[in-house]
Amino acid sequence: MTQPTETFDSYDAKGNRESLLDTIYNISPIDTPFISMVADVSTARAVKHEWQTDALATVNAGNAQLEGDDASGSAITATTRLDNTCQISSKTVIVSGTQEAVEKAGRSLESAYQVAKAGNELKRDMEAVLVRNQTSLAGNASTARKLRSLEAWFTTNTSRASGGANGSTTQAATDATTGALRDFTETLLKDMVEKVWTSGGRPDILMVGSKNKQKVSAFTGNSTRMDTGEDKRLVAAIDIYESDFGAIKVVPNRFQRDRSAFILQKDMWGVAYLRPFVEKPLADTGDHVRSMVIAEYTLEARNEASSGVVADLTA
Repeated sequence: MTQPTETFDSYDAKGNRESLLDTIYNISPIDTPFISMVADVSTARAVKHEWQTDALATVNAGNAQLEGDDASGSAITATTRLDNTCQISSKTVIVSGTQEAVEKAGRSLESAYQVAKAGNELKRDMEAVLVRNQTSLAGNASTARKLRSLEAWFTTNTSRASGGANGSTTQAATDATTGALRDFTETLLKDMVEKVWTSGGRPDILMVGSKNKQKVSAFTGNSTRMDTGEDKRLVAAIDIYESDFGAIKVVPNRFQRDRSAFILQKDMWGVAYLRPFVEKPLADTGDHVRSMVIAEYTLEARNEASSGVVADLTA
């Protein structure tokens, strides 16, 4: 078949309207498991945020007293005072006056759309800051303050490969040498859960990256997996791990390092805000609209002995 001579078609036309859907599709993940998990937030009242921890005295299995004996004092141990630094994270949006005025698809005001997008981006940034491995930094007029993040807090219950070392108030945890990395196994998990429980913790969350979530789903436990033919479905994932010390929810986190697995008692971790999420309009300095989305926050390790880390894992 051939087109008749002098047919005027869409290739010749100059005024055809574009076909542009009035919808914007975005599949970038906005889930932030750690921030959502520690929904019990608190308020910081200074750049240096502090809290206290305490512990009961060691059990005395020989606690027997004489009849009629005089009472004598028992040793009292003071609380431990801990702190973390509030970090500022922000996103700035600048939209030209022209872009704000023209007719657009998928949004009415460009500035409103971009601010909403920046808010989601900021929350993801904060999630990554909180669960990664950085030490606290007081900062100064030319250096930004930094908080001590999750990986840098573990000192009581840790499992590290050769070359790995715990973090401290002055440095992040030290990664093991590359050649020493090991697979995440059920034995490593069970050993850490036992350590946490022995320390007094009640672990209820296992937080891992994507690679180790799949490895957890391959753990066999002491049961046999089966599929039901009539619903044509094979269950190949573990979302709740029943340990000897209670049920542990398995939570994948896109923003943590795959090389670390966190066994957490979730109510022993918190996020304290000196300034919660806020959109801050900025002064116009030209033909544009300027806004900033900002938060000032820190991580509370309410008692790090309640939790543990299996570090230096292959991914």
